[in-house]
Amino acid sequence: MMYTIIDVETTGHSNKITEISIFKYDGTQIIDEYTTLVNPQMLIPDFITALTGIDNLMVANSPTFEEVANEILTITQDSIFVAHNVNFDYNVIRNEFKAIDIDFRRKKLCTIRLSRKLLQGHRSYSLGKLCNDLNIKITDRHRAKGDAQATVVLFEMLLNQEGSESVFNDFLKKSSKEGTLPSHLPSSVFNAIPNAAGVYYFKDKKGKIIYVGKAKDLKKRVLNHFYSKTKKSLDMCRETRDIDYELSGSELIALLMEDAAIKHHFPKFNQLAKRKPKTYGIFSYEDRNGIIHLAYNTLKSSPNSIKILQSIRECRAFLETICLQHNLCPKYCHLQEGVTHCSHHSIKTCKGICKDIESHTNYNTRVSDAIKSIKNDSESKVIKEKGRTLNEDAFILIKDGTYLGYGFIDNSETINSEDELEHFLIPQKDNLDVQKILRTKI
Repeated sequence: MMYTIIDVETTGHSNKITEISIFKYDGTQIIDEYTTLVNPQMLIPDFITALTGIDNLMVANSPTFEEVANEILTITQDSIFVAHNVNFDYNVIRNEFKAIDIDFRRKKLCTIRLSRKLLQGHRSYSLGKLCNDLNIKITDRHRAKGDAQATVVLFEMLLNQEGSESVFNDFLKKSSKEGTLPSHLPSSVFNAIPNAAGVYYFKDKKGKIIYVGKAKDLKKRVLNHFYSKTKKSLDMCRETRDIDYELSGSELIALLMEDAAIKHHFPKFNQLAKRKPKTYGIFSYEDRNGIIHLAYNTLKSSPNSIKILQSIRECRAFLETICLQHNLCPKYCHLQEGVTHCSHHSIKTCKGICKDIESHTNYNTRVSDAIKSIKNDSESKVIKEKGRTLNEDAFILIKDGTYLGYGFIDNSETINSEDELEHFLIPQKDNLDVQKILRTKI
C-alpha cells in the first residue's frame, strides 16, 4: 500500500496555501518527496509569519498553486492521503483544487485518530506534544517539511504497533466515521450521541461551549457538521474536543432549548443566532391626576407589559388601532408628546379628556376595557409535546400570551389544573425569537 504524508502551511483564516510538503512512503521507506513554497496571491498576516517564519517576500517569486497542481496530483495518485489532523490539510488542498476546477479525491488517514487508538494514554495528541512524548525530533516546527518529516516517523511507529493492520483497515472502510470525525474528538463521544431530538453543544479543549445546535436526530445532524466543507464548519471542527447533548423529546422544545442556550452561553460560532433582539412592551400607568395612560418602551423598561412588540413602529401602529377602537386620546396613549390637546392627523375619536371635557372616570373605564381586550387576545395555552421517553410527556406553557417555559411529566402523574403544571415547569425567558418559533410551529 502506498501513502503520501502531507503537511501544509496556510495564510490562516482564508486558508490559502503558502507551503506544502509531501513524502511518498511505501510502508517501509520514503520513495519520493515534493516540497515547495506557494504564492497564495494574497498578503500573509503578521501572526502567521510570526508562527511559521514565512513572509510575503519569501513567497513573492514562488509558484502559485495552479502552477504546482500537476506535481501534487502526480505524487498523490493511487496513494492514501495521510496527515496529522487530516481533515484540515485534505480540505485545504481540495479547496485549492476546486478553485481551479479540479475534483481532488483521495482515501485518507489521520495520525491523530490513529494515535488515539494505537498509542493510548497521552495527555495531548497535538503533533508537538505527542512527538515530545515519543522522542520524535521535529526540525523547523510549523514549517511544512519539518512537520511532515515528523509525521512520517510517527506514521511508521503507528504501522509497527500491535494490531495496526486491523485498525488501519477499519479506518479505511467506507462505512467508518474515523476519517470524518474531528481529529481531537474521541469516537466514543460521537458514538454515545443518540438518534433522538434535542440540543447539542460543541466544546473546545477548555470545555467552553463554542456552538449550540438543535436537531430531530442528534447523531445525524452532528455528523453533517463533519461532512460540511464550509470554512465555519472546518474551523469549528478543528476546535472541537467534546460534544454534550440534552434530549428534548420534540423538535419544538429543541428549538426553544437552543434559543435559550445560545443567549446564555454566547457561543463563538453562533454569530447570527446569539443576538438578543431589542423588544418593546406596551404598558399602562396612572398619572398624578388619576388618568390612566397607555405607553411603550423597551421591554426592560416596561413594567408588567401587556403586549410585546418588536419595534417602535409596531408599538405606535398598535396603539393607534387601540385608540380608534376604544375612543382613546392620542396624547394619553403617547402618540403625541409635548402637546396641550391632542391633534392627531388620523385619530379624531378622542372625547375630550385632554381638554377636561370628559371625566376621568369615563375615560379610565374605556382604557380598562382596552387593556382587558388586549389581554384577552393574548390567550393562555398548554401545548402538549412528545416526551424524552415512552413513559413521559412534555409541555410548553403560555400564560396571557407570555411564554413561561417547558417541562416534562411522567405518564403516571395526574394533572387536574394548569397551576399544577408549574411544579414541573423549567422556567424560561420570553423574547421575540421565542415568539417567532411558537408562531411558526403551532
